[in-house]
Amino acid sequence: MSVAVRTLRDLSHGELAVLVRECLLAGQLMDRAGMPHLIGAYGRDEMAAIAIDEWMGASPLYTRRMQRLLGFGRGDVETIFKGMQFDIGAPPEFMDFRYRVLDADHGEFWLDHCGALMDVEPMGEDYVHTMCHTIEDPTFDATAIATNRRAQVRPIHRPPREPTDRHPHCHWTVTIEDAHPELPLPEAMGPLESTLLAGIVLAPLGEGATDAELTDGWSDYSAPLDPDLRAERFSTATLRALAEEVCVQQHLLSMSFFAAIERRHGTEAAVSVLDRQVVGIAGLTSTRLRDAFICGDGTRAGTTLGDVAQVLELHPAFRPREYVDWNVGLDEVGESVTVELGDCPALHETGMATWISRLADGADDGLAAAVEGVTPFARVARDGDRRWLVTLVDDPAPERVEVALTRFSTGATWSFTPVTLRPSRT
Repeated sequence: MSVAVRTLRDLSHGELAVLVRECLLAGQLMDRAGMPHLIGAYGRDEMAAIAIDEWMGASPLYTRRMQRLLGFGRGDVETIFKGMQFDIGAPPEFMDFRYRVLDADHGEFWLDHCGALMDVEPMGEDYVHTMCHTIEDPTFDATAIATNRRAQVRPIHRPPREPTDRHPHCHWTVTIEDAHPELPLPEAMGPLESTLLAGIVLAPLGEGATDAELTDGWSDYSAPLDPDLRAERFSTATLRALAEEVCVQQHLLSMSFFAAIERRHGTEAAVSVLDRQVVGIAGLTSTRLRDAFICGDGTRAGTTLGDVAQVLELHPAFRPREYVDWNVGLDEVGESVTVELGDCPALHETGMATWISRLADGADDGLAAAVEGVTPFARVARDGDRRWLVTLVDDPAPERVEVALTRFSTGATWSFTPVTLRPSRT
């Protein structure tokens, strides 16, 4: 007999808002988990080329999905900005995007704080130029043309910073003009567009929700752009849907990452990097979720298997349930956690490896890292076909190299500003 752990439906309004922010940040840090392995194998320039294809392949697809979910797709600059507020490429505060809409076709945004820049600046000016010029030029446009194919994003200024403490970190214009050439949709988007994930239909917003959960905040983003938007503005039911949709973004980006590497270096190389990426991000995200939702501190005395089960239930690598059939159970005396992976769309993508298909094929390190991220005293062992058992032991596991590399990011220890905001339409 197993004891139930809290699901998304059991989380409070405030807890769901925290989870949405954590999932957005985890999506940003996925590149911190994957890119070091590309740099080591292929160098900075090849890493940049793969990163461009990765983001251009995924971002137009998930941008349109978010527009449909929150009902704000009007083809204008405000729509572009609203989409960026829910993009794993721009998690709030860590990437402190600020927005100004001038009219339907013109606007500006700037970053008062860029966590990605803080990560890259210590690596030297060449790496800053690669990120802020080589990668951002095509990928910003790819995000914008998901809304309007005549949109252009252009810099007013951007790093390398002169002087070195220049603020804002960068400043950009967005314009939509009939005279602009209509940009084609990115070629890298093609393989992703036909995946089961791209077309996955999540539970309708509000399904199974109480009246209170439907009315304690916004159910869409039809209100004017709020440059200081916080997740707490949205209803409990909408926050559940947002958390799941952000997980879709993460899986699309990881699959696009795999596809970009495979096109250049073959399947074996792509699988190898994908496996290491999930280890790094799964472990770090577990630690952040533990710290956000649980009192355990990772020590043998301070963390229980119930804590491990709770993190595995909420972890974005194993969501949404429509894509990943993931069942977590805690035995009634708290001595073991069982995890079962059922038959699900993530196992049936054609010609595309996923974190979940790799787990089913025996690549257990990502799951092990997720467990160890809660406490290094936890261990995972196979207990059947797509079934695992988690127990506690006396000796801590050393931190995995992949997790340590991801922890290089300042996002690893990022603290979000506490929120007491109550939903309002004003």
